[in-house]
Amino acid sequence: MSEAKWYVVHTYSGYENKVKANIEKTIENRHLEDQILEVRVPLEDVVELKNGVQKQVQKKLFPGYVLLNMIMNDDTWYVVRNTRGVTGFVGPGSKPVPLTEEEMRPLGIQKESNIVVDFKEGDGVVVTGGAWKDTTGLVQSINTQKQMVTISVELFGRETPVEISFTEIMKL
Repeated sequence: MSEAKWYVVHTYSGYENKVKANIEKTIENRHLEDQILEVRVPLEDVVELKNGVQKQVQKKLFPGYVLLNMIMNDDTWYVVRNTRGVTGFVGPGSKPVPLTEEEMRPLGIQKESNIVVDFKEGDGVVVTGGAWKDTTGLVQSINTQKQMVTISVELFGRETPVEISFTEIMKL
């Protein structure tokens, strides 16, 4: 089996999040989770000044582009290429060319092997930052590629899975 690499697709302007949602839905429907691992619309925090008021907003780092971590084959190419809003893969003659490690670094994308975590599925963790700060939960799954864990938290009286970044949790 070949290794997943990061590819870039061009989208109609303003369609980035729609394309991400559509591809994620297709991955789910066609059970391609092991072939298309992640769809990402990189964002950056910028401060905008409007009517004399400073406001922190998230802007797309690359308007018109979506990043995909996927194993390139006829099926995955077809699925992505035929997603509404996608105009094509980035590469010569629309032949998809994976990003190099140098190109990925500024995007905050690292190879998986760099990450060692001190928790495993079933461990109790506490959230140290973000919207769920001070919430405790059990680790349900760990995604080293996305650097996220899914923990189970109680919300409105029932257990709800929540994705939290590695950097915002600590083992109990």
